[in-house]
Amino acid sequence: MVIRSAPRRAAAALGALLAGLLLVLAGCATGGGADGSSPGSPRATGAVTAPRPSGVPGRPRGMPVVAVGALPVEARDTLRLIDAGGPFPYAQDGTVFGNREGLLPRHARGYYHEYTVPTPGAPDRGARRLVTGGGHETYYTDDHYRSFKAVSR
Repeated sequence: MVIRSAPRRAAAALGALLAGLLLVLAGCATGGGADGSSPGSPRATGAVTAPRPSGVPGRPRGMPVVAVGALPVEARDTLRLIDAGGPFPYAQDGTVFGNREGLLPRHARGYYHEYTVPTPGAPDRGARRLVTGGGHETYYTDDHYRSFKAVSR
């Protein structure tokens, strides 16, 4: 009985060895990330996005782009506060933005944070926000997350 099962075990071991070798070679051919992906590929970074144009990291294809100078003055003031690390005028500023609308590239919870852009004359925080991502991207919405513009910084 031992004699009969030895060829099967040898064949199984050889098959496993060849499969492993094939996986290693496939990883080397693509640039060789630890997970078989190329460094910087969406799979390696966890992002599920189209290729990014330079100057606006993380921008989904088709999303409008706005230059910082074209933002309302209140948004530019909020950007300065974000860059300085605060202090922020609203308790909600800096909290996690969940991206429930799905308009921004998908990332793990905690990747995005939101900040209020004051709206003159509004009785509350208003509808304007800046959302920042862990990859240093910035998005602006003036309609409370119904649409976004990527901020070119």
